[in-house]
Amino acid sequence: MSRFRALVDDAKSRIQEVSREEVKQKLDTREPFYLVDVREESNWSEGHIAGASHLNKGIIELKIEHEIPDAQAEIVLYCGGGSRAALAAESLQRMGYNNVKSLRGGFRGWKDAGYPTELRQGKSEEV
Repeated sequence: MSRFRALVDDAKSRIQEVSREEVKQKLDTREPFYLVDVREESNWSEGHIAGASHLNKGIIELKIEHEIPDAQAEIVLYCGGGSRAALAAESLQRMGYNNVKSLRGGFRGWKDAGYPTELRQGKSEEV
C-alpha cells in the first residue's frame, strides 16, 4: 500500500463519509448545510456539483473560519474521488469543526450517478 493510501485510510477511520444519495436528498429538500468542493480551481471550472462553493484543499484551513465561521455547521466536502476531501475533513475536525463530512466517491461518483452539475458560470451541465 502506498503511503498516500495509508494516510487517506487513516483519515477515513476518524471522519464520517456520506453517500451521494444522502447529499442529493439534502440538496433536493433544501436542508441547510455547506457543500464545499476542495479540488483545484481548474477542476472546479470544468464542472462541479450544483450549489457547491469552492475552497481548494491548499487553502481551506486558511479560509474556512472566514467562509464558515460556525464550527457546528454541517459541512460536506468533496474532491474528485474522496481522498483529498477525507484529508481536509480530518484537518477541519482538528480545527474544531464538529460536523464535517466527506462525500464518498467524490465528484466522479456524483457524475456516475447522473446527478446535476454546473459549470463555473452557473450553467447546468447534463451528465
